[in-house]
Amino acid sequence: MRTLAGKVTRLLGSILRRYPPEFAVRPSSVDLGLPIAGNASPTGPGVLAFQSVPDKFYFLLFGAIRQHLRQLVPARADLLVVRSVSGAVGSGWLAEIRRSAMVAWLWSAPWERAYAGVMEDIAYRSATWRHPWKDLRDWRRAGELWRQWRRQPNGSGLMEQGVEVGDLVIDSYLRFRPAPRFDVHDRFVRRLVWQALRDVRQARAYFAAHTPALYLTPYTTYLEHGIAVRVALQFGVPVWSFGNLARFAKRLTQDDWYHTPDGSAYRCDFDALEGQPARLQLAEQQLALRLSGGIDSATSYMRQSAYGSTEALDPTVYRGAVVVFLHDFYDSPHIYPDLVFPDFWQWICFTIEALEEAGCPYFLKPHPNQIALSRAVLDELKARYPRLHWLPSDVSNVQLARAGIACGVTVYGTVAHELAYLGVPTIACARHPHHAFDFCRTARTREVYRSLLQSPGSLPVPPDEMHRQALVFYYMHNLAGSPDERVLCDAFVQFWRACNTGEVTEEGVTTGFRHLVGLPAFQRFVGRLAAV
Repeated sequence: MRTLAGKVTRLLGSILRRYPPEFAVRPSSVDLGLPIAGNASPTGPGVLAFQSVPDKFYFLLFGAIRQHLRQLVPARADLLVVRSVSGAVGSGWLAEIRRSAMVAWLWSAPWERAYAGVMEDIAYRSATWRHPWKDLRDWRRAGELWRQWRRQPNGSGLMEQGVEVGDLVIDSYLRFRPAPRFDVHDRFVRRLVWQALRDVRQARAYFAAHTPALYLTPYTTYLEHGIAVRVALQFGVPVWSFGNLARFAKRLTQDDWYHTPDGSAYRCDFDALEGQPARLQLAEQQLALRLSGGIDSATSYMRQSAYGSTEALDPTVYRGAVVVFLHDFYDSPHIYPDLVFPDFWQWICFTIEALEEAGCPYFLKPHPNQIALSRAVLDELKARYPRLHWLPSDVSNVQLARAGIACGVTVYGTVAHELAYLGVPTIACARHPHHAFDFCRTARTREVYRSLLQSPGSLPVPPDEMHRQALVFYYMHNLAGSPDERVLCDAFVQFWRACNTGEVTEEGVTTGFRHLVGLPAFQRFVGRLAAV
């Protein structure tokens, strides 16, 4: 009882305080001392839209961008408060209370007061009781769509007013149910479809009425991020995401609304560059540093290297084997297009059965950063497939390549270019960043995926060509770009590290923030936003 009372007291304290308990989340933190230009006003005719993100990193970043835009654009700034399903993990009555409009309003209020220092209005709230009759209509329609979806459960394939929402429902189900596999027959799916309809309705009403000059969001996954992004693009609103550390910002389009980088043009763009030997040499230095246990520019956000272990593996055990690199079962799978499977559970079961049918020796390697719930999923896999062979999660790709593995299998992991550099091919099944390269054979259907797994040791190109293509990929993914893009990306990562890794201090966060927003490149970026 005393423990429960303490939790309630702490919850009320965090809700009733003026600003969130996180340091640096207050209006003064983003006061850059910038004057509002004579021709600019926060009550001007235009509108800017920002997602309300309950995170100090994005609070400071979006606040700084808004401060600079005040000098350039005569517009007010609206805040999209998208907390709804994300308010709780679980599907019981207590979780639904936490997702209710009242709790969402109470929880969001301190963040809204903090954002009020730079934002002028609330665009809409995903969790609201203001539209009871429309919500009732949406609940009935959600039931109809849910019943239709149950007849074709293996794909996304759920549209509402021209907006694809099926993949967002699946990802939200995995994360907030929580569950390692998508079960379209679960009644919680109807709850998610209902929320999707409500979000589409409110987003369409807002973006149709105001057509903001831009919309800024961290990510594009789950219902809370994805629906506003897709509706904004539907109405021609320029949308920028800041959810990937490989880039400072990404302009989204109707053809590419994912916050992850699109590697489709990496090969042809590299072919158009001058001084290719020097660029490949730089990529070689950085990637070799990573694989030798160092921290390269692309992994500077990590606390420690994934290549610290140097113990040799027994080649008689691993030579000619396939290594399947597992993903976190509860993570959002739809961060890239053309995903062959709706979740990682169906993918791994299909993969295991295909490899066993083909008689291929294989090992499973758990994801090194999986959440605690994934341990039970691994136990379930062991019970379902008793003959599985497992690798420790800290075994490195260098150890595996030296032991003579034949192939790596992933859905879309970065392991593909690391193994290619070491002369090992991979098989994947989504439009991942490597899909334009030969070193990774990418399936677009289950039938093709099965056929690839039947010949995992086939080399798509010679090892030296895989090595070269891996360096081309590494350069384009991690080192290419204008001087402004590179300096912004480096400062962006360092600011993210200050907010999320090691001992997080207010001094460290403030230093990282001031360094990023003080860069001339940052000011030029905001100028480009204003000019769109």
